[in-house]
Amino acid sequence: QITKVGTGTGISLWRSTDYGSTYSKLNDKVGSRTVLSYLYVCPTNKQKIMMLSDPEVESAVLISSDEGASFEKHPINFNILSLLFHPAQENWILAYSHDGKVYSSMDFGKRWILVHDNVMPGRFYWYDCMHFRLYILQQGLTCRAQRCTEGNRQFLFPGYVDTNSLVVQDEYVFTQVTKSGRASYFVSYMRESFKKMKLPKYCLPKDMHIISTDEKQVFAAVQEWNQNNTYSLYISDSPGVYFILSLENLRTSRGPAGNLLVDFYKVEGINGMYLANKLVDNHIKTFITYNKGQTWALLPAPATDVAGNNLHCILPFCSLHLHLEMSENPYTSGPITSKKAVPGIIVATGNIGPELSSTNLGMFITSDAGNSWRQIFDEEHNIWFLDNGGALLAVLHATTPIRHLWISLDEGKKWDRHSFSLAPLYVDGVLMEPESDNHIITFFGHFSHRSEWQLIKIDYKGLFTRRCMDGDYQTWYLHNKGELCVMGEKQIYMKRRPGNRCMLTQDYSRIYSSEPCPCTAYDFECDYGWERQTNGKCSRAFWFHPNSVAKSCSIGQSFLNSTGYRKVLSNNCKDGGKNMYSPKREACRPRAPQGLRLTTSQGELSAALGSNVTFMLDFGDGIKITYSNLSRTDDGIRHIYRTTGIYQVTAVAENNQGSDSSILFLHITSPVERIYLSTPVVAVRGKEANLTIVVWPSHTRTLTFFWWFDNSSEPIITLEGSITHTFQKEGKNKVTVQVASGSTVMQDSKVINVKEFFRSLLLSFSPALDEHNPDIPEWREDIGRVVSGVPEEQLLVSLYSGLPTTAELFILPNDDTVCEVKIADLVLIKASREDLFHLSYCVCVSAPLVDSNAIHSGSAMLMLLSVVIVGLAAFFIYKFKRFAPVVTPPGDDVDGKKV
Repeated sequence: QITKVGTGTGISLWRSTDYGSTYSKLNDKVGSRTVLSYLYVCPTNKQKIMMLSDPEVESAVLISSDEGASFEKHPINFNILSLLFHPAQENWILAYSHDGKVYSSMDFGKRWILVHDNVMPGRFYWYDCMHFRLYILQQGLTCRAQRCTEGNRQFLFPGYVDTNSLVVQDEYVFTQVTKSGRASYFVSYMRESFKKMKLPKYCLPKDMHIISTDEKQVFAAVQEWNQNNTYSLYISDSPGVYFILSLENLRTSRGPAGNLLVDFYKVEGINGMYLANKLVDNHIKTFITYNKGQTWALLPAPATDVAGNNLHCILPFCSLHLHLEMSENPYTSGPITSKKAVPGIIVATGNIGPELSSTNLGMFITSDAGNSWRQIFDEEHNIWFLDNGGALLAVLHATTPIRHLWISLDEGKKWDRHSFSLAPLYVDGVLMEPESDNHIITFFGHFSHRSEWQLIKIDYKGLFTRRCMDGDYQTWYLHNKGELCVMGEKQIYMKRRPGNRCMLTQDYSRIYSSEPCPCTAYDFECDYGWERQTNGKCSRAFWFHPNSVAKSCSIGQSFLNSTGYRKVLSNNCKDGGKNMYSPKREACRPRAPQGLRLTTSQGELSAALGSNVTFMLDFGDGIKITYSNLSRTDDGIRHIYRTTGIYQVTAVAENNQGSDSSILFLHITSPVERIYLSTPVVAVRGKEANLTIVVWPSHTRTLTFFWWFDNSSEPIITLEGSITHTFQKEGKNKVTVQVASGSTVMQDSKVINVKEFFRSLLLSFSPALDEHNPDIPEWREDIGRVVSGVPEEQLLVSLYSGLPTTAELFILPNDDTVCEVKIADLVLIKASREDLFHLSYCVCVSAPLVDSNAIHSGSAMLMLLSVVIVGLAAFFIYKFKRFAPVVTPPGDDVDGKKV
């Protein structure tokens, strides 16, 4: 025993080899100045011990191969946070550092190799003799312990796993994968490949908690979609894949650290016996099972209380209820206690009545595996088993100091009080070796809140006069309410006769004889997809369609076909009705393909343009299909899409018995580079306006458009890049559109002037103008700056789509109905900057403003006619200008001479 003790100067480690009688200081063996932080004992070789030094002082490991008698110090270049020993190889260790790196050692910590970095704590475990499984960046993978390079990694799941879901327990490894907001649970049995855990069809789990993996079977508490504060108990087959419901609405609570606590208790020493607290009609009641959850029953209450008064407690209205929580302090017993070495004896804290309560608590004991109970104390006590289970020790569970303890040698029928301290002691815990020949009890605590810890050692050997002989024992039969066949066998146990003060030997065997019973229906539980009826038979659930062919079945072979029953694990019945309920061997018959599923390798429904998409075809029975043949591989079918769009992918499997098909709609997207929102400059209030978004590069059916108008809080969502909208508010209206393609979102905005009336003037320009000024809209906008007669804020110029040499001049209304518009001295510059075109052009408009009616008013027609006349006049002037004499303005140069 090695104890860590706090002193006034720091932390010291002390070693005892005589059950605490004498101690030696380990610090003196490794150097008195060495500051120690953690200690680990090899689980496969207790003689090997590793201690870690304080990383703030030095980084080193101290190794002992002789139970701490001597140590060797080996410096390391990283700070160890935790160690994980190999379950079989005593020299193999994994170390997790403070900076998230995993190291491996094959010589018990003398030399270390970096395996991988960026590992979350607790997300790695030993896989087999040469491997361990590691969770990195939410991705499950397997690699060798000596190295973990890109070349030797094997990924376990097509998608991402939940980072905090890894559970390693005995032969099982559990993890959770969430996709589209729904969680799926996977299990690996005996470190084989992960398989999806199957729950009944209408069980939609919100959470799962692994309770037990004893006897190669999984007990899981599942919170279903309609449960809030309760969980349901499900029991699996041996590989932990197929689960059936055992008990609904288990009571749960949360521990101080937020961990889930389920009121479910396995009774030690009796195969298939469990206790559970269940919510029934808003009352918590305690139930017991003797056949691993096949049937459950209430606990019978004692006939009398601790004082001998009769209790009138009649089932099912009144029963005994027990607290089943486990103690968080390893040095106290907790509210319920049982031991494998003491089969049939259970001591627990509870109450009698219609439901479980936290008041009026007492201590209750059963000596016949829960068939009858007796009250032993009317206050809560901590109970320990002494003398290989032959004696009971009770200490009052109190916040006040105590000085007495109670010991019983007849299974709690009689208790003797003993004083263990002269002064009352605050008991913090008890240390003992209950299953050895050592008869030492060590109490530790303190006399007051300010005093130092006190250790009080008690040798209770003096309670016994001799060793037990054959005549000191008697037999008792394990039964379930008189039924002697429990878990398929009749068992007879040995126990010491009450009143005999003799010590039990360490090799004392409790089981006297065991005889198998003929199998009955309740030695078998209903198989996955089958349900127990009131007559005790299992019938197929309406949602379940049993597969008539085994997982690996070819023509000419045979398979075991379920009859709706599966034998309860660890049940030892034989013959009888075993042949009736056991699976039947049948010959393989050809059948049509069934259950074909089509997915992508990553489980996604979208992919980037030009990427390699791998399709997986799964028949649900482990058979997967590749591009060229039918095999048990995970290669899949690869295909590259060259254009964007939504594609319907169809897979068809057929044989001479029939066919099956599966359809997948795959979105192929390409990143959006830029967008442009095209809108009218001016719109009429109450009239529809067309809005268009242009996307580069062009996409097909893969974009989502979100249109936001003014200060709207909800967008209009379309799958097309155009929309019509009616503006109801006059003035400046802002339009924003967002284009979503996969995870990419781009945005553009425009401001539209909304008026009751407006008028416009069509302008046209030389085609050569746009050739020398490509994609330069500024020169069209400059027109508004040289227009006279109209305020600048009332002028807008819009380029006609598809007509680069055409524009429209919008004149917004003001208080005046008549204005003069003059376009003069507009200079259009060619790219060569050699020619300047001067235009002096005056348009007189005396017509009133026009609205947006389709039939033009007479004033608009007069304006158009005046424009035509002016245009004809300009044409004739141009035709006859060659006959006019050339006039050179003063000051210009003619043939190099000043005029």
